[in-house]
Amino acid sequence: MAEENKPIKWEGKATVEVRGTSEEIVWKVLEDFCNLHKWLPIDTCYKVEGIEGQPGLIRYCASTKKGVDEKPIVKFFKEKLLTIDPIQRCLSYEIVDNNMGFKNYKAIMKVLPLQINGDDDNNGKRVGCMLEWECVCDPVEGWSLENLHAYIGNFLKCMANNIELVYSPLFK
Repeated sequence: MAEENKPIKWEGKATVEVRGTSEEIVWKVLEDFCNLHKWLPIDTCYKVEGIEGQPGLIRYCASTKKGVDEKPIVKFFKEKLLTIDPIQRCLSYEIVDNNMGFKNYKAIMKVLPLQINGDDDNNGKRVGCMLEWECVCDPVEGWSLENLHAYIGNFLKCMANNIELVYSPLFK
């Protein structure tokens, strides 16, 4: 009976290839927790409290958009770094405050090796890596699960594209 009353959680996952950029470089971008605005279409991201690179670090991210009446609307979130593992190249965080409707949101981001067949044009050499974003949260009012998937997928693609533009010799 208790199982029937258990709240539904949404789960989202997106994976994207970062071409021409090593796992080490992509990890350096990801572990720089308070510089998200360099890679995503947000206006600002900065440290609120804590120690850089350590669990407990909290960042504030925000963007200003025009509302229906052309008045600016600030969308923000504060995120707390829960774990960071430079060996496995992954980190986890949770949203601790926001005005976008997210509740009980936790995410894991990972840099993964690119799986390549040995008989391709690159003679089995890695010419990139994968970036993965996985999250779980309560349903967001006014959104569908498909909206969540699109949200994380679009942001992840944007991040990968921006990393490629800066670091990949293939795109310079």
